[in-house]
Amino acid sequence: MTLAETPHHRRVRSFVRREGRITHAQKDALERLWPRFGIDAPKQLDFAQVFGRVAPIVVEIGFGNGDHLLSRAQNERDKDFLGIEVHRPGVGRVLHRVEQLALTNVRVACHDAVEFLRDAIAPGSLAEVVVYFPDPWPKKRHHKRRLIQPEFVALIANRLASGGVLRLATDWAHYGEQMLAVLSAEPLLRNVAEGGGFGERPATRAPTRFETRGERLGHQVFDLEFQRT
Repeated sequence: MTLAETPHHRRVRSFVRREGRITHAQKDALERLWPRFGIDAPKQLDFAQVFGRVAPIVVEIGFGNGDHLLSRAQNERDKDFLGIEVHRPGVGRVLHRVEQLALTNVRVACHDAVEFLRDAIAPGSLAEVVVYFPDPWPKKRHHKRRLIQPEFVALIANRLASGGVLRLATDWAHYGEQMLAVLSAEPLLRNVAEGGGFGERPATRAPTRFETRGERLGHQVFDLEFQRT
């Protein structure tokens, strides 16, 4: 993957858009709450201005229905959370719940994550990046579409502050091995797990619907935690 498209190399995006059905509540939340909690087309962000304070910034890429993002924002009020997701019903659901829970430490962007990290986030500004259960593209001919590729991992590492953490999880064994290999080859990152392999599920990650579905299918979940050196 490259971050700039060339005539001979297909640029990987962080998503394939699947709009799905949007409920009235989700649509209403998008219309009413986006001006307050949404971040538009990527441009260099000043997080102190965006959140109205200085706090560690956690970015979740592809938050889906937002359960993990919302849970952490509720339980870690000393941190600010930016969720990036292209599925508008999921964004609408999160905005609706943010209002219900009276959360002030959540912002959302409905944009390709590769472009957003490249254009909107300054180097060394993030405390944590989370990518849980990205599309595994299980067919071999589609592996080139997977999000976790060397160039994207290098971009994430550049955006992490010293000591910042990148967390990933997948329930596809082959993708897990690819993730481990790609992250291990990035010179700005070191594996936190003892022995340099997969780690334990972090306490901050409650089981997601993807994980539950995978367990029903007999899939093992592979967790990774790498730290910016």
